[in-house]
Parts: sequence; C-alpha cells; structure tokens
Amino acid sequence: MAALEKLQIKLCEMQRWVQQSDQRGVIVFEGRDTAGKGGAINCFTQVLNPRFCRAVALPKPNERERTQWYFQRYVAELPAAGEILLFDRSWYNRAGVEKVMGFCTDSEYKRFLEQTPVFEKMLVDDGILLLKYWFSVDQEEQEARFAERMENPM
Repeated sequence: MAALEKLQIKLCEMQRWVQQSDQRGVIVFEGRDTAGKGGAINCFTQVLNPRFCRAVALPKPNERERTQWYFQRYVAELPAAGEILLFDRSWYNRAGVEKVMGFCTDSEYKRFLEQTPVFEKMLVDDGILLLKYWFSVDQEEQEARFAERMENPM
C-alpha cells in the first residue's frame, strides 16, 4: 500500500473518531509558495466526508476585518463538534507575508508574536485538536514550479 493511501486511511479513521467523540479538529497548512499545500489538502479532502470536513483559504482581509482583532476572522471559521477544518494558510500569514510585504505595522507584528501562543493555547484548552504542518521546497524547485504554473496555470 502506498504511503498516501495509508495516510488517507488514517485521516478517515481520525474523522470517524472526531465525529463519534464530538471532537473538533483544525489542521493548519503553511509553507512556501508552490510547496504543495493545496495538493496535500486536495488529497485529504478527496477521502474525507465533506459534511464534516471543509477547507478554508481566507482572502486578504477586507476594510472591516482590518479594524477587528487579528484572529477574529479565523475564530469565525472554527469547527463545531464532529468537524475538521483545514486552513490553507492561516494566522501565520502575519509572521510571513504580511511582515515581509509591509501589510502590518511593527506593533501589529509584535502583538501577533505575543498573542499567537495564547490564542493557540485557548484553542487547545477548549478541546480543539490543533495540527500544524509546514511545507517547503528549495529555491531551485520553487522556481521550476513557478515556471510550470506560468506555462500551465490549471
């Protein structure tokens, strides 16, 4: 049996456990562009029951969201009992993209670094199973994948 099939079986078992025990699961996918986050999420969602599992990729915050507590829009997406949520990128955007691109101030960035461990502890203390994965490729592979996307966007 291929490694992917074994993982998919384990995911189905996890989903069944989450449903039967009224647990809540959050799986965070972070990483470099082209590292395979979306592909991994697709492999997961192919075998999971969509009534109890969903993937969320939040767009850039709108004007209203920019005035709210940073984590608020993520809290709104959190799963109910028996559900699994897959975040295609997450609150960690603030530490990477937003900081590098100048989309947050130094004080917002500092506050993020202080609040993130507290926020995640709140999730776990409330019973959410929080799994976080980092995907990476080296620069040469990333450039090759970007070139492939330019030639074949689909």
